[in-house]
Amino acid sequence: MSGHGRRRPAAAEPSRQRRRRIAAFGLRTRLVFAFLLVAAVSATTTAALTFRDARNAVLETAQDTAVSSFRDQVQQLGFTLPVQSTGLQEVLRDIARKGKPHPWVVFAEYGTLRASSGTSPTSTVITPELRRAVTTGQNGSFERVIKDGEPYLTIAMPTAFKVGVGAGLPSGLVLYAVMRMTDEQTNVDALVTAARDGALPGLAIALIPALIAARSVLRPVRELRQAASSIGSGRLDTRIRVRGSDELADFARTFNESAGQLERTVEELRQAEARARRFASDVSHELRTPLAGMLAVTEVLDEDADSLDADTAKAVRLISTETGKLAVLVEDLMEMSRFDARAAELNTDEIDAAETIRKTLQNRHWSDRVGTDLPHGIRVCLDPRRFDIVVANLVGNALRHGGAPVTVRMRTEVRGDHPPVLVVEVADSGAGIRPEALPHIFDRFYKADAARTRSTGSGLGLAITQENVRLHGGTIRAANGPGGVGAVFTVEIPLATGAGGPLRTGEAST
Repeated sequence: MSGHGRRRPAAAEPSRQRRRRIAAFGLRTRLVFAFLLVAAVSATTTAALTFRDARNAVLETAQDTAVSSFRDQVQQLGFTLPVQSTGLQEVLRDIARKGKPHPWVVFAEYGTLRASSGTSPTSTVITPELRRAVTTGQNGSFERVIKDGEPYLTIAMPTAFKVGVGAGLPSGLVLYAVMRMTDEQTNVDALVTAARDGALPGLAIALIPALIAARSVLRPVRELRQAASSIGSGRLDTRIRVRGSDELADFARTFNESAGQLERTVEELRQAEARARRFASDVSHELRTPLAGMLAVTEVLDEDADSLDADTAKAVRLISTETGKLAVLVEDLMEMSRFDARAAELNTDEIDAAETIRKTLQNRHWSDRVGTDLPHGIRVCLDPRRFDIVVANLVGNALRHGGAPVTVRMRTEVRGDHPPVLVVEVADSGAGIRPEALPHIFDRFYKADAARTRSTGSGLGLAITQENVRLHGGTIRAANGPGGVGAVFTVEIPLATGAGGPLRTGEAST
């Protein structure tokens, strides 16, 4: 049993870890993350669209300028046959010098003839796709390519041979202009850096309104949690302050209306319960005096019953028995009313637990019918009268409704860091308790067997036993024995009860 107690802290550790995880990913954190996510998506989308438009504008401006300038220069040329390589190179250099917006390297291809205005970059920048495109059209073509990590704009323009004044014929001579776009790429990289450097501070700044927004949303939720906790503690007049006219304000108003209705309902129930307790107490009190007189009369009648005729004697004995049962019921009702009013007192004294149990059995002449396992020397602070009632009710219940043999066992247990407890078990060998009856076995006026509605018990014995155990700060539970044979009632009471142990509000210890 003590080993089981030591495992409790280990079982509680995952629970604490779960609470920490919940706190780490609570509503405030999720709201801030959601706000920052929206801000990040908005900033990223805006930056991406802005970058795309700016990049296209930078590249298209340089591209359009270069294509237009190269086309104009090519159209102003007029070659005559035959084409000479030396003269062609001079023309290409002249075109390259006029390159806009950056210097060009110009290449010419005519059959097997190749000419260039320079050596860098090489003609390998010109792709086969561009060559095919210019051979199928007459207006030229262009392409942006990346070669060895360097961006280039390549332009292809077909030329015409001059055959007369103002006349020309298309030919296979094609001029290519290759322009580095390093400056444009630098501008594009600067745009990326600007977008990145602008988005990160924007997200950092967005954290402030995120926290403010989370606080404004969570304040009513926090107030609701505190109000719900307050109501759970019994302060039913707790209300939430309503602010504004949004959904949270409607929620607060609904909570206040529900709390008001709950307060009224609970107050009505309390009043009804108080009236019922007062009624039972008053009725029991008023019955005690006439019952005392009736008991005195029935005792006299019992003594003279043998001198009466058989029918009269039977009636006298029946009246005597029922009067006794009524007196027990009235006393039990009086005891329950004291528990309900929290007026029951705990008068503790240090006793020998084993000796007290033996006296309980002896006073009721049960010693020869009940087996015991009672270790000597267990001293405990208890209310002797109430402890006697607990043992007597459990043993009497086992004798009446269980089966022989009935055994009372006692021991002490220490469970981990908890104070030691006195454990008392009362077991019988009867048919046990039906499973559907176990949850109600300590209810008032509950009888597990419907056939025993006319039994000598009042139906309050186990309820009174439970209240007496609770008054000592202990617990009681009912179960069936191994294999479902017999019922076992287990009482656990702290050994320190009455010497600093728990007492109910309004109860006293002497």
